[in-house]
Amino acid sequence: MPDAPVPAAKSELSAVFSTVQQHFMEVIVPLWLGPGWNAEMALPFEALDAEHRPLPAQRYRAMACARQLFLFSSFIGNPQVPDAPVRAAALFRSLQRHFHDAENGGWFYSIDPQGAPLDRRKDLYTHAFIIFACAHYWAKVREPLVESVLNAALHVVAKQFSDGDGLYEAVLAEDWSSLGAGPLQNPLMHLAEAFLATLEVREDRDTLSALDTLADAMQRRFVDIEHGVMLEKPLNAVDNWSEPGHQFEWFYLLESSEHLRGTPLHRSLTTAFAHAEQQGVDPATGAVAAMLEVQGSVKDGTQRIWAQAEYLRALTLRQGSEALLARQLKALQHRFLHSSGWNECLDSEGRISRSDMPSTTPYHLATCYIGLAEYFQA
Repeated sequence: MPDAPVPAAKSELSAVFSTVQQHFMEVIVPLWLGPGWNAEMALPFEALDAEHRPLPAQRYRAMACARQLFLFSSFIGNPQVPDAPVRAAALFRSLQRHFHDAENGGWFYSIDPQGAPLDRRKDLYTHAFIIFACAHYWAKVREPLVESVLNAALHVVAKQFSDGDGLYEAVLAEDWSSLGAGPLQNPLMHLAEAFLATLEVREDRDTLSALDTLADAMQRRFVDIEHGVMLEKPLNAVDNWSEPGHQFEWFYLLESSEHLRGTPLHRSLTTAFAHAEQQGVDPATGAVAAMLEVQGSVKDGTQRIWAQAEYLRALTLRQGSEALLARQLKALQHRFLHSSGWNECLDSEGRISRSDMPSTTPYHLATCYIGLAEYFQA
């Protein structure tokens, strides 16, 4: 049978997406194959300036290495990025070579420009991205060593980071002793993302159980029912706030998971999506504010490209959002993308406030574009 005709509005939107995706493949990805790559260290530089020059190296983070491992894993088999397998393999080796703590287990947060451990603490955010990246990489290469690292990261999270009440400490000392940090929303969200990535590539009862426990605990300890938002710190913390970008990111993870759809957390984040959209998105420009007070007023009006990307991705799973999708895709294209890369941040007035291009941002653009591609293929 012939394919069903594509509605005119969706066809026009698809054309805009093709242009944006081409920009990603022809402008952004080559930055990290070329000037953004430190061949001596086999690591991405932390950031490039607007002229594609690496910023002076002060550190290299394991999280940045893992995000780029995900990026190039996603291109394995794509003829537009023939070097993806070689780059992904180099990043995987560097993750172990530079950041793994052979004495205590786990991975250091960062190393200095010479490759010596710099920040030796163990943070959940980093470990979540190692799980996420290794799951995606293993799905492509099926090498036993990759699955071994995936298993080690899952094990160390379960054993060392658990707070005994369904959640996980945000950061621990080098030797896993407590620093009193407690749990924080953002690392926990990326841990949920990492669990979901693992479950996409294999059956894993322990990870499934951990995901369920995490979702229940997030609902109990981070969701402000009165205001309908996911907070950044636990409910009883002082000086709390919410971030629209994280409401959208959580919504996408929950809505896209058949297992989590319909859970109390999913219902809460569906409400949170509506609040974030109403209170944190400028209806004229589509700008997503960085931070809101608990009751919903704007705390920080900075516009970050990752939050724009997460709102756009989340809209692909909202029924009847074609007009908003068009607005947001064009807003991303015209306000954040340019001929030589992207604008990382705009201020509350829409002026460029940060023109450097971090090596971590292509992860957000890649996941956004994967979501859009799935939307247009549906």
